[in-house]
Amino acid sequence: MPNRAQDWFRQAVRDLEQAEDARQAGRHEWACFAAQQAAEKAVKALHLHLGQEAWGHVVARLLRELPERVPVPAELIEQAQVLDNFYIPTRYPNSHPEGAPFEHYGPIQSEGAIRYARAILDFVRLQMAQG
Repeated sequence: MPNRAQDWFRQAVRDLEQAEDARQAGRHEWACFAAQQAAEKAVKALHLHLGQEAWGHVVARLLRELPERVPVPAELIEQAQVLDNFYIPTRYPNSHPEGAPFEHYGPIQSEGAIRYARAILDFVRLQMAQG
């Protein structure tokens, strides 16, 4: 079976571009979700690159499950924890006490989400380039 790591990583890059486009359009809830998706797909790409499968949507856990030979900075895991909070609530009204998701997210959240996702993609890119 072919290694699909590059396919996953290329989609992660595209998801990050979508996050940036959504942010510019003022759709901050979608920017946050797309940033989470970018990070998730990038880390899954790294797992595939290393010859292992990864399941689930919790980016922080996916980072922790990387082999010991891949040292993951604690700050990156904390950033992933922030992104993990954008997986469901950005899309479903019943994730909040009241209001639609778009009413709960703004430029501060989307800017941070994109920055954190970009840091994770940069980390993955470096790890994949090293072997």
